[in-house]
Amino acid sequence: MTFKALPIALAATLMAGCSLAPHYERPEAPVSAAYPTGPAYKTPAAANENGAAGQRAATPAADIGWREFFADPRLQKLIEIALANNRDLRISALNIEAARAQYQIQRSALLPSIGAAGQGTIQRTPGDLNTTGHPIISRQYSLGVGFSSYEIDFFGRIQSLKDQALENYLAIEDTRKSAQITLVAEVASAYLTWLSDQELLRLTQDTLKSQQSSYDLSKRSFDVGAISGLDLRQAQTPVDTARANLAQYTRQVAQDENALTLLLGAPIPADLPQGRSLDDQGLLTDLPAGLPSDLLLRRPDISAAEHQLKAANANIGAARAAFFPRISLTASAGSASASLGNLFKGGQGAWSFAPSITLPIFAGGSLIAGLDLAQVQKRIEIATYEKAIQSAFRDVSDGLAARGTLDDQIAAQESLVKASEDSYRLSDLRYRNGVDSFLNALVSQRALYGAQQVLITTRLARLTNLVTLYKALGGGWQETAVPANADGASAPAAS
Repeated sequence: MTFKALPIALAATLMAGCSLAPHYERPEAPVSAAYPTGPAYKTPAAANENGAAGQRAATPAADIGWREFFADPRLQKLIEIALANNRDLRISALNIEAARAQYQIQRSALLPSIGAAGQGTIQRTPGDLNTTGHPIISRQYSLGVGFSSYEIDFFGRIQSLKDQALENYLAIEDTRKSAQITLVAEVASAYLTWLSDQELLRLTQDTLKSQQSSYDLSKRSFDVGAISGLDLRQAQTPVDTARANLAQYTRQVAQDENALTLLLGAPIPADLPQGRSLDDQGLLTDLPAGLPSDLLLRRPDISAAEHQLKAANANIGAARAAFFPRISLTASAGSASASLGNLFKGGQGAWSFAPSITLPIFAGGSLIAGLDLAQVQKRIEIATYEKAIQSAFRDVSDGLAARGTLDDQIAAQESLVKASEDSYRLSDLRYRNGVDSFLNALVSQRALYGAQQVLITTRLARLTNLVTLYKALGGGWQETAVPANADGASAPAAS
């Protein structure tokens, strides 16, 4: 390297600056190394199968597309509409665009802003203000290209601010993914609740029809003196109960439709494809949970919290750089002349170069307070990041516990419904034959109706839990399954 090139290389090194931000280290995950174990946590039998479901289970839940997870064609269509029209998701997408623009603005501060400027000045000076005693008219014209107040980032202040803006952008992008995951889960849960209430409504309608027939038969028996008034009133009780439930479930179905409409951001179409029943949804049950550390990569909300932590870390670098001098440059080059006609003639060249340096001496403690604030904000973001991991760990653990027990609960409830059906059939038969009182038949009928209601709500709880577990594992932001090691995230180019 020649001696002439040495100052140029040194200047380039200084121009690149150095970062005063602390070296970033990811905090240790404040959770156990494995999910809880015990009687509540079971591995579904489907996980041991070698069929298509078993193959899909080998894919992390975050990479299972919602079209693969939700097999109901009607639910798929509803999710598709919600992703296109939901206003909360639209706001999240616009926030990304705003963060991208803010990042580009901050990034542009690393480069000088060059512009062209032309100026013309005509000035008349009265005679009593000059030595000639006569009015003087002076003219000055200039045209040049230059930049002003360009800060040389010796200590990485602007670079740190740029890094902070980049991390904020990435955090908002992950927040949008998290909003989409939440929306998909909410649409699925609302749809399943809608189906559940429709089944409860149909069950109540059938029950009311059966109980009304029993009441009419009891009324005829009462009219001929075959039964007492007490028996008639006992027969009327389940009819009135079913009528009240009918009004309740009719209201709930209407409210479920309203909730879905809000989530969709548009009216529910009348031409939806044929859907599946509540007990035929076919959701993937063998979702692989993996290790808790996997959540660091698969949950967008945890990734967003880490980006916010990195942004706070970069902000410390900017706060530290504020203690050091700022060097700014202002320069321009062009031509100047007293007459417009001579502006572009030879010998009219003009230039200016005005470097400046600002060194903080006394700021009333604001610089120290700014650094303290940046360090406290980083500690806040560390706690927020750790809380996000703990919340994710709890979500997955709760989902696994429910997945391991709800199947047994449904099996027991189905057996209870079958036993209640037999009990009611036999009690009603004994009453019709005059062997037993109507009270026993009434008790059996109520038990059957209650068991059927609980079975429907338990099936809903099982499906809703699978949706929640799918969300807790980071699933729902891909429409279809992604290849291994694929990354659908986009980010602006860092520099």
